[in-house]
Amino acid sequence: MKKKILIFTGAGISQESGIRTFRDSKDGMWEEFKVEEVASIGGWRKDKLKVIDFYNRRRKELESVSPNKAHQIVADLENDFDVTIVTQNVDNLHERSGSTNVIHLHGELTKARGSLYDSKVSPLDTVIDIGYNDIKIGDICSVTGAQLRPHITWFGEVLDSTNLELARKSAEEADFCIVVGTSMQVSPANTIPFLTKETSLIYYVDPGTADFYIPEYRQSTFSHINEIASIGMEKVYNELIKIKYGGV
Repeated sequence: MKKKILIFTGAGISQESGIRTFRDSKDGMWEEFKVEEVASIGGWRKDKLKVIDFYNRRRKELESVSPNKAHQIVADLENDFDVTIVTQNVDNLHERSGSTNVIHLHGELTKARGSLYDSKVSPLDTVIDIGYNDIKIGDICSVTGAQLRPHITWFGEVLDSTNLELARKSAEEADFCIVVGTSMQVSPANTIPFLTKETSLIYYVDPGTADFYIPEYRQSTFSHINEIASIGMEKVYNELIKIKYGGV
């Protein structure tokens, strides 16, 4: 039976593909807007057109980029391990690189849903695949007749409970955990890696500092690989293959 790996990813894994991040506001897109204007439920209620246009731009950007080496290494791990990816990212680069088990905590950019219940995902608000197409004012949910909105969990909204529970269950079953490209500052998502078994090795791949709380009882199993995602993932991959086949 294959050992289980939980891979917990954030914006840093997609940065090498050219997708700009909150942490790199100097790159432009996030410098043009305040986060609360385009990534909060309050911003949506205040100016739906501004929010829709912002995510239409992000969707076009996503169409123009490709998965990078880090995404591919994550996908390649499925050859030797039972891999579950829990991602805070709304892009589809994991899927496009070949990963088959991806849980999106914060929604998906290539999907839309109705806005009848605009603070949570409701069974009444049908989620549809829109690919890289624009959402327009006047596009409505076929079930409720409400304006379509990006299928994104914004600030001020709750995470989808089904996906959150799937992520927690996957963490509890994992033999290894790889955290890559996230500052681990967003709650409750940042608690998920530490739900793994106390004996599970945790690899933290990020060129920044590990500036977050690490439980004392997990510090002996926690390793910080101070590299960008592609280089760090290659190091983790080699170590995990060595553990599997070398008996280390």
